[in-house]
Amino acid sequence: IIDRPRMEETRTTNNADIQALLESAVEGSREAFKDIVGLYQQKVFLLAYSILRNREDSMDVVQETFMRLHQKLDAYDKERNFQAWLLQIAKNLSIDYYRKHHSRRRELESDRSVEDLHLAAGDHRSNPASSELRRVISRCLERLAERQRLIFVMRHFNGLEYREIAQILGISVGTVKSLHFKAVRNLKNWLSPQLGMQ
Repeated sequence: IIDRPRMEETRTTNNADIQALLESAVEGSREAFKDIVGLYQQKVFLLAYSILRNREDSMDVVQETFMRLHQKLDAYDKERNFQAWLLQIAKNLSIDYYRKHHSRRRELESDRSVEDLHLAAGDHRSNPASSELRRVISRCLERLAERQRLIFVMRHFNGLEYREIAQILGISVGTVKSLHFKAVRNLKNWLSPQLGMQ
């Protein structure tokens, strides 16, 4: 199901559209389920990567997340935010994977950084200035404490609201805002001298 070599560009859809896709998928439509995967696989990948920091491990979690989704389609509560529900599954699977493979993952930790992961749409390779900026931002992201990095990725790459992040992580909205503030402050402090902003 998952396109391993290259993550699809994230697309957006409204709640009515996703509900229609979910209903079709429950009725057995393979095309509807593939559309759901296409809409959300990059967001799931980014969440998994923010926890695991390893591309192959994260792709395994993406695969497992959508397998789990397929099994649980009947159990989805239409009153819930679908994206938050899906990312909750991905978060739980990522944490389980991290715990299970912790020692091996530490030994084989990937040197690849966020800049290599097609986070933004478009091809930046032709623009050296843009590519360098992404490298600088990537290095700074890697320096963040784990929960700060996770919240920053969920907020800025997945486009989640504070309350959705709080729900997924099982913490208060106030804690999410505080950690996000610290992440932004740290990134500004680290980026400013590198970007000539001091």
